[in-house]
Amino acid sequence: MIPLKDENPTRTFPFVTISIIVINALVFLYELSLGPGLEGLVKRFGVIPYELSRSLGIAVLLTLFTSLFLHGDFFHILGNMLYLWIFGNNIEDKLGHLRFIFFYISCGIAASLGHVLSSLNSQIPTIGASGAISGILGAYLVLYPNAKILTLVPLFYTFRIIRINAKWFLLIWIIMQIFSTTASVTYANSSTSGGVAWFAHITGFFAGILFLFLLSARRKNLV
Repeated sequence: MIPLKDENPTRTFPFVTISIIVINALVFLYELSLGPGLEGLVKRFGVIPYELSRSLGIAVLLTLFTSLFLHGDFFHILGNMLYLWIFGNNIEDKLGHLRFIFFYISCGIAASLGHVLSSLNSQIPTIGASGAISGILGAYLVLYPNAKILTLVPLFYTFRIIRINAKWFLLIWIIMQIFSTTASVTYANSSTSGGVAWFAHITGFFAGILFLFLLSARRKNLV
């Protein structure tokens, strides 16, 4: 299922969400300009579980932040930015701009740590905003379970656009992430295995719910 838009208007302009999208796009354009040098950039600024599990140096810890703005290909960044645009603006609207920045980065870092714990021996760099965006999805499920999501659904050899409640869309999404871990768990501690960091998605999703409630404790009527 591919989300196209949500029917959930906001009260404020989502300039943080838009800024994050722009930054990711500019970084990706820079990646494209590097050619063969891209591999060095990814190794330097991506999260490498093997290194992070054995060192807490500043350069290694910073990768928990820098990795959130790197992407592997067009489909990777387009998919992430689509989800960020559809679901992020409402979370920014609810939390406020500054709180949303903290929320986004915290979810991304938590997701990366979840991936590290699941793949301690992996020397493959992990990059992408998926973990942070997964946190947004978790918060959206709590705040707007009945919001309508306009969704593109494959149906045999055609596609159909349907309106589905956010709770069903997001529950299906997280169940798919959980089931996907079973296909990769055999290779979780391999030093050479790559692919999608499913544990990062799952950790980010539940971190988003946790951070939402932590912020709620400091701001009445948030949820």
